[in-house]
Amino acid sequence: MKKISLLIVCIVLISCHSNVKEEDLNKLNGYWEIKQVDLPNGEKKEYKVNETIDFFELKNKQGFRQKVMPQFDGTYKTNGLKESIKVFKKDDTYFIEGKTEYGKWNEEIISIEDSTLVLKNKDKLEYTYKRYIPFSLK
Repeated sequence: MKKISLLIVCIVLISCHSNVKEEDLNKLNGYWEIKQVDLPNGEKKEYKVNETIDFFELKNKQGFRQKVMPQFDGTYKTNGLKESIKVFKKDDTYFIEGKTEYGKWNEEIISIEDSTLVLKNKDKLEYTYKRYIPFSLK
């Protein structure tokens, strides 16, 4: 029985370990649009079309996130507001700390790949983003 308990504990610890590596953090740079949100109760909310997307710029683990609106000519409009961000590591897990004049919060980076980004906030909402592919009618 002790061997089975130990095996279960090991599996849980391994599965909780983040698969994000420091060299992956540069993949955060660029345009991302929300694909879906997983709620703590297991429900999913899918997003087919987004009027705004998130632009991340990160250098040396610091930078900003900004909401932008893609235009049909390939440009982007914004309200000019930028959220300061920094990435930090705690217990083998990477987090994004966001900060504006109105508040400060953390989001856990669950995974980051070339075309997919998953973040989880303190309310256990898990946001899945896909890399935004620009379009143009020019």
